[in-house]
Amino acid sequence: MAKSNARPLPTRILALGATSAIAEATLRAFVEAGTGRGVSFFLVARNAERLEAVAADLRTRGAASVATHVMDLDDTVAHPAMLASAALNLGTIELALLAHGILGEQPEAEASYPVAEAILGTNFMAPVSMITWLANYFEQSKQGTLAVISSVAGDRGRKSNYVYGASKGGLTIFLDGVRNRIDRAGVQVLTIKPGFVRTPMTAHLPPSPLFASPAAVAHGILKAVEKRRDVVYLPPFWALIMFIIRSIPERIFKKLNL
Repeated sequence: MAKSNARPLPTRILALGATSAIAEATLRAFVEAGTGRGVSFFLVARNAERLEAVAADLRTRGAASVATHVMDLDDTVAHPAMLASAALNLGTIELALLAHGILGEQPEAEASYPVAEAILGTNFMAPVSMITWLANYFEQSKQGTLAVISSVAGDRGRKSNYVYGASKGGLTIFLDGVRNRIDRAGVQVLTIKPGFVRTPMTAHLPPSPLFASPAAVAHGILKAVEKRRDVVYLPPFWALIMFIIRSIPERIFKKLNL
């Protein structure tokens, strides 16, 4: 009989960008899966009111403890102090979920470099700062899971969102390298690639059968952590969709309206 890669789920969790719809649903999923084992959280986001609402919801659902830290995660200078505080509060960070990011406005980014720079800063440079600290922390402690939300948009540049896609593509490649470096220390580096998800960030997009709920994506993240996956497309059918898109020859692809 084949051995299962499943393992006990982490119970001491740091959530960066904790008020995002996917993060909130994922934290709920961990509480429900960890009932009776005492799941503790350290939540970080910039909106104090929304952050406290998420914390209160987790406490109501049975979380053992929930601490919060209000800050703008684009402030990379403040990252080391915040992350050290999270480690001290939790005792040991077992899982760090990074859900910080923005979709941005592609037409504005095309017309204005500062707009493009802001998207790249939020989606790539700020995560690189946090991932660097966390990778060193997990490598030294020889344990832990670093789970980062990237996107299927990073698999190939498309004219409709190539600035956002570039930021997520860079993040995915960065995570590839971090995984190659610290996997041998017993650390899981999980790249999460959602497709369309029904969240406030995508509320302006036309509805489509391809859209998934945050709860469905959260369930996929929980299972990927449990099974020590390296990369997960959510929902899974996006792996096939993106394989096809990556396989289209450039001479054809450049003529498509995607």
